[in-house]
Amino acid sequence: MVLTGPVVAARTDGRWAAWPLTCEIVAVMDDSLQAYTDGRVDGTAGRCDLDRAGDPDTGPDYRVGVSDGSVAAFQAELTAQVRRLLGEP
Repeated sequence: MVLTGPVVAARTDGRWAAWPLTCEIVAVMDDSLQAYTDGRVDGTAGRCDLDRAGDPDTGPDYRVGVSDGSVAAFQAELTAQVRRLLGEP
C-alpha cells in the first residue's frame, strides 16, 4: 500500500502502522480546541455551561478549559491583591 498526503503513524504490537489523515480527524480536533477555548473564557468569567460540560464528545475539553480559566482568574486576582498590599500601582 502506498500512502500519499498527510498520514498518522503509530506503533502497534511492535510494528509501525500508518493511516491517512482525514478531514474527520481534523474536525474533531477543531471541535475539541473550540470547546477548550470556550471553557477557558467561561471559567475566567466564573461561569460554567452544564450542557456543554455534559457533552459526550467535547465535554471533557470544555471542563478542562473551565478549570484552566478559573485558575487563571484566581492567579490574576491573587497577584492584584498582593500588589495592593505591597503598595504597588
